[in-house]
Amino acid sequence: MRQRRWLELLKDYTLDIKYHPSKANVVADAFSRKPKSVIASLLTTNSQLLKELDALQIEVILPANQYQIAALQVTSPMVGGIKERQKDDPELMKFSKKVEEGKGQDFSFKDGVLWFQYCLCVPNIPELKRDLLKEAHDSTLVTHPGSTKMYQDLKRHYWWVGMKREIADYIARCLTCQRIKTEHQKPGGLLQPLPIPV
Repeated sequence: MRQRRWLELLKDYTLDIKYHPSKANVVADAFSRKPKSVIASLLTTNSQLLKELDALQIEVILPANQYQIAALQVTSPMVGGIKERQKDDPELMKFSKKVEEGKGQDFSFKDGVLWFQYCLCVPNIPELKRDLLKEAHDSTLVTHPGSTKMYQDLKRHYWWVGMKREIADYIARCLTCQRIKTEHQKPGGLLQPLPIPV
């Protein structure tokens, strides 16, 4: 029945259906289709990219007979600021003392930095938290998520006391969210006449 339905659909078109055996029906490999000259021209034609690579002192070298796949990892300077300022927070220092005594159940030290399970502990510094929330909410890549989505995204990497409440407060004060987000309510229905006064 399924074949018949497709045949009825395709009979209205003028086309040739050709069968390819499985060995002949192979998808082209992307690396086999691009010669080195094309890759080199892609790297050299974008002048803005070349300026940024030069400023970061990154050099792209293509070996004679080999392709090289590399990954560039970009980290936020905010993470370095969080790691440096953990010592300024008295609450985090209490947790670090518990870890040193062996009583911190979910807390641990890695490279001298306090972690809660797999999340980086953020100190209670309002400017630092505000910058972190701004980056997670207002940046062009995330486009103003709601409080639940933003909390789910942030809790994978960061932790602090009262995190969910602060995220909800930040989103409640966002003017863009207040103007754009729609209220989901059931429609009122038909108009009901007012009772006639006696």
